[in-house]
Amino acid sequence: MRRASLAVPVLALGVFGIITTEMGMVGVLPRISAELGVTPSDAGWLVGAFALVIAVSGPFTTLLASGIDRKKVLAAAIAVFAVSNAVYALTTQYGVMLAFRIVPALFHPVFFAVALASAARLASGQDATRATTTVFGGVTVGFAFGVPLTSYLADHLSLAAAFWFGALVNLLALLGILRFVPPMPVERRSSYGAQLSVLKRTGTWLSIVSVVLVFASMFSVYGYFAEYLGQVTEMGGTWVSAMLMAFGVVMILGNFAFGGLLRRSPVRTAVAYPVLCLLVYVLVYAVGPLLAPMVAVVLVWGAVHSGGLVVSQNWLGRDAADAPEFGNSLFISFSNLGITLGTAVGGWALAAYGPRQLPWVGAGFAVAAVAVMALRLGLGARVNRYGRTSGTRTECGVRGSAAQETCRES
Repeated sequence: MRRASLAVPVLALGVFGIITTEMGMVGVLPRISAELGVTPSDAGWLVGAFALVIAVSGPFTTLLASGIDRKKVLAAAIAVFAVSNAVYALTTQYGVMLAFRIVPALFHPVFFAVALASAARLASGQDATRATTTVFGGVTVGFAFGVPLTSYLADHLSLAAAFWFGALVNLLALLGILRFVPPMPVERRSSYGAQLSVLKRTGTWLSIVSVVLVFASMFSVYGYFAEYLGQVTEMGGTWVSAMLMAFGVVMILGNFAFGGLLRRSPVRTAVAYPVLCLLVYVLVYAVGPLLAPMVAVVLVWGAVHSGGLVVSQNWLGRDAADAPEFGNSLFISFSNLGITLGTAVGGWALAAYGPRQLPWVGAGFAVAAVAVMALRLGLGARVNRYGRTSGTRTECGVRGSAAQETCRES
């Protein structure tokens, strides 16, 4: 019983380690550029290549691992992250570091997809949403503490110390998985064709597009958080750092608040999410030049921002209930695509119109997400009425409790 109760927190620790590895690099790029003797743009590829590999490879690597005991997959993936951090700490060669950014990126979506599905499998009923919310808590804690701590260690000790911290976290997660996660052999492996068949459904693609738009909405503004607060609100560096920390801490609380809302009403919570983003961006624009009100709005913004992860995963996962790990890998890949789209469009708007107008970019993506979600619900309503839709397999009552709840709420 004790082992089972600790398995989900261990998976959350693994997610924390992975996020610290992935995003911690952002805060140490200037040090890497100086110490490895490469240009800032070349150093930036250590972040960009990681995200690109995730977006492109996620569903395929998850499919390839779909027949292996889930405990072995989790342990192997987190071991790769531990070794990669050790390599970062030891190498002085940019090419070696870049190679060991690409390798763990191949395992990133596999760990996430399997960890989310395993957490739900280890729980039961309504506890499944609570378990996946706990795993997502590793993401928010990573943003709140892992990323700033990596930067702090690099600035106050050494670049190697920052990476040894990442290696230690991932090693602890590996030991926890070996000790507390029970063996989970795949008893009935779905064929590749059966898993890929979720992509034949119109509803799945509408959900995928809405996830891309939600993440584009989130990161078109958050990606330029420091520029907005620095140039529009005229905060100094210390204030911006404090706001980043506060944003991350509030994200932890918001993550679990949205998890509770999802347990009560998953569809309504999902549709309400981009509406909340829209309202937050209106507030960000309205009080942008005002210091005290902006501090308060940053806390609200962080609480809302955190919900995008668990809400979007739940929304897309309902259309892939019969291939949950493949569905999770789709979420990871297309959410990264949304981040890329959002930061690209946000960067263009920043250059063309200045940081003051950034909230309207996020608002535009949020409106588009609501429109696509409405189309998805319209499709669900037709399924509910007629019991089938042409060219899809989204029949009510066929794909398990999650799908049935979608039909009822539609």
